[in-house]
Amino acid sequence: MCEANAYVLHDGTEELLLESVDKVFPHETEIYLENIFGQRKILAARIKELRLVDHAIILERIGASL
Repeated sequence: MCEANAYVLHDGTEELLLESVDKVFPHETEIYLENIFGQRKILAARIKELRLVDHAIILERIGASL
């Protein structure tokens, strides 16, 4: 499996945002995520880190909290 779980940094900890993500589209100040089940999330964030061996996408929010 090549999917990854997406996490958002909050107070220095990683909070699970979406499991089994298979599509990531950065767009200006937003990140669009879609998983293998068709669930979608759009977040004002940037990619902080990709841990491919751990199947983890770490995001950092930009601007106001959502």
